[in-house]
Amino acid sequence: MAGDLKGILAKNITYPDNATMVITLNSGTHWQDGKALTADDVVYTYQLAKTHSDLNYAPFWQYVTSVTKKDDQTIQISLNKDTLNGGQVKHFLATVYILPQHIWSSRESGGSLLQLVDTQPVGSGPYKVYDFNAQRVALQRDDNYWGKGVFGTPAPAFIVHPIFKDNDAANLAFQTGDIDFSQTFLPQIWQLWQDKKLPVSTWFKDAPYHLPGQIPMIFLNVHRKGLDNPKVRQALAYAINYAQIAETAMSRYSVPVNASMIIPQGGEQKFYDSSNVSSNGWKYDAAKATSILDSIGKKGGDGVYVLNDGTRLGPWKAQCPYGWTDWMTSLQGVAQSAKAVGIDISTNFPEQPQDIAQLQNGDFDIAMYSGTGADPASPWARFRDVLDSRGVPPAGQTAFWNYNRFSEPSVPGLLDQAAAASPADQPKLYAQLDDIFRAQIPAIPLEYRPLEFYQYQEKGGSTRSG
Repeated sequence: MAGDLKGILAKNITYPDNATMVITLNSGTHWQDGKALTADDVVYTYQLAKTHSDLNYAPFWQYVTSVTKKDDQTIQISLNKDTLNGGQVKHFLATVYILPQHIWSSRESGGSLLQLVDTQPVGSGPYKVYDFNAQRVALQRDDNYWGKGVFGTPAPAFIVHPIFKDNDAANLAFQTGDIDFSQTFLPQIWQLWQDKKLPVSTWFKDAPYHLPGQIPMIFLNVHRKGLDNPKVRQALAYAINYAQIAETAMSRYSVPVNASMIIPQGGEQKFYDSSNVSSNGWKYDAAKATSILDSIGKKGGDGVYVLNDGTRLGPWKAQCPYGWTDWMTSLQGVAQSAKAVGIDISTNFPEQPQDIAQLQNGDFDIAMYSGTGADPASPWARFRDVLDSRGVPPAGQTAFWNYNRFSEPSVPGLLDQAAAASPADQPKLYAQLDDIFRAQIPAIPLEYRPLEFYQYQEKGGSTRSG
């Protein structure tokens, strides 16, 4: 949340210059089968993405020229000076799990590694797989864990993860004390201790109860007639009742979102210009939305605006995966707000695989998704997700960011400057990117959301599962 790195396998990381990182492993690191975990495993894991471009961390090599072993406990990473971006490299250091070379090297000849299901995984953490089935995954504490001297011995001998059919089933199990902690979206959690007097808690006892870590937003297809007009997108931004979304869809777990790609707390707070956002951003103002629409068209007999060129504002569908209940409620609020000012939007909730495929292929009107959450690369990565057209294929092919294929010529240069800039210079560059976002509005933030929902039994609950 703070945007920095805290090592687990790594004891420390140093920076001899702005294009070099040196990582030192903790002493005595080993795998759960007893074999030593060394720099060879780290180098192997990252090299794997160089030879297997279908791995999700293959973009690591856009920012790095080499990963080399200096000795058994030391790894040197040389950054690509043409695409200098220490934040993105740290993102991969924080999110890529190191693999045991002595196991995975023999698996490479079997085709795509993505097809492999490892039913007997060997890790390096304090818990190993005990058993698994369709109802649960059970982990057993590894009493030979190398990190006991560094991090201590975790108390539970077993951790059992039940598999529920949906959030409602998981939330009921939490309320009855059958699980000790959970990460599901549990609406109105304060009622559990205020009304039901249950000994449960989450991050905070007062609103917003959780820590903001990402910004769910709606991507607007800027190539759809009507949505290709920035004034229409601006009117929609003013039309949405963000306080209502925070209260209902997010169950008070978010404050009303701001007109910015920067989270105003945690590690990104130093980049957030509240004065600029307040002066140049939008907030819920239905009258302002109507005024903008009046300046570019007129309302038809059905109550929906028609632009001066004859383009009717809708019908458009706003979509997210079925079952993502907080997002579904958010989009129902968007549709309601839009119709109130004369924009014809309805909701559509396909199953997740269909929704994600349509999102990535650019086959949507309005689609809800999140940019990169709080991590060492934010807010750079979030601006890339929303504004950068580089590396994004045409509609009909799979994209992993900029799903609506927005393009603005000045963005790539600003992103490159921000990635390589000193901490003192980054705020003004992010401010320029935020200004472009507010001027063009290719996406509209709807709420703040935690990276993980988190609630727990204060008195230990069942002590059986989590």
